[in-house]
Amino acid sequence: MLAACGSSGEAGTLAADAPVAGRFEGVTLKLLVNQPHVTSFRDILAPAWNRETGGVLEVTAAPYDQLTSKQILDVQSGTGEFDVFDYFYFGLGDLVDAGALVDLTDWIDKNSRQIGVDGYLPSVYDPYTLLDGRRWGLPYDGDVHILFYNAELLERHGLEPPTTWDEYDEIAAKITRDSRGAAYGAIVSGQQVPMILGCSYINRLTGYGGDLVDADGKPQLTSDASIAALQHLVDVAPVALPTPLQIGFDQANQAFLSGQGALLDTWTDMALRAEDPTASKIVGRWGAVSLPVGGANRTPRTALDAGFGLGISTASKNPEAAAAFINWATAARQNLAVSSTAGAGIDPVRGEVLDSDGYAEVVTKAVEPIREGLHGDPLVWPKAKGAPKLLQDLVDQLALAIAGTQTVEQSLENAQNAWENAAT
Repeated sequence: MLAACGSSGEAGTLAADAPVAGRFEGVTLKLLVNQPHVTSFRDILAPAWNRETGGVLEVTAAPYDQLTSKQILDVQSGTGEFDVFDYFYFGLGDLVDAGALVDLTDWIDKNSRQIGVDGYLPSVYDPYTLLDGRRWGLPYDGDVHILFYNAELLERHGLEPPTTWDEYDEIAAKITRDSRGAAYGAIVSGQQVPMILGCSYINRLTGYGGDLVDADGKPQLTSDASIAALQHLVDVAPVALPTPLQIGFDQANQAFLSGQGALLDTWTDMALRAEDPTASKIVGRWGAVSLPVGGANRTPRTALDAGFGLGISTASKNPEAAAAFINWATAARQNLAVSSTAGAGIDPVRGEVLDSDGYAEVVTKAVEPIREGLHGDPLVWPKAKGAPKLLQDLVDQLALAIAGTQTVEQSLENAQNAWENAAT
């Protein structure tokens, strides 16, 4: 069912008549997944897959800053251990260029009704799966950010949730100043990787009405909106939880859930974590709003911050079972299950899940900004060949500005030049 493409370095192609479902007794699928997604695969999907198909899932996790490179290495080294990749969509170009992902276009086109292609959210379907007119996966995790707040801290200081980045700054400064180390007005995720600092910058970029590139794909990193976004990160750092450049995913979550910080822009599954009494000290004492706006912009907009698809490795020993699995895993029933479980780290990719009462019941106060973001026009990160390096180049420059070793303007000019040079 897996045919080699005509030239070396190109991925294989899944036959159009490969199955979309079936029984797979005795078949073990090996998955290489993002570390924060382990619960979704190991604890939710694996038992259900075994129960329904007889198949077995073996889940291996990679740190989020090594995921794409490890997936490429597994194929190019000849190890060929894995069947299914849980991939960053912004790594799609590198994965395809490396010949690491199977081309699923013919299979998806023939089986679009059984797969339920029309049910995927338009905001994520093409960005997560389409490159150069071909499909390489199915959407799995509809990642966007919204702004979470500690309602108790805001009320204690007589403050309302911010709608602008200026209001955010005022809240951050007041709570940090008045709390004298007991709490901080803001938690800024600044670990020097695209998934962390990249998200923090892009959240502000959209707030100020900017984009990473224009309609022709030309970098816009020195725009007024981009300068304002980075300047905001520089200005808020002194009143944020120390030290922003050392705050990654786990540190930010733990700080917010323990009540140490008033404001955190992060992934929407924080709504489930915040209501989990085994992990949260702020159960019932939090809220969520859309990302703030700034400058002349008055329209909130989020971004597809590090979302994920499921693809088949070209080294897979079980491509038919892998195809059936990625169809099953991204179907509405499974998408609701993983999107509704605290700690699974998954957000909806299907409209019927996003709009369901079942999902609203578990994300409670966050449901409106989540729906607004995923039903809107979120900013899409670059995903062509070389995008991960360009994004890393960008966050390296952002970090220099936040650390105070380079001006905002110089940092963004350096990043702009790197992106322009890569395009020539």
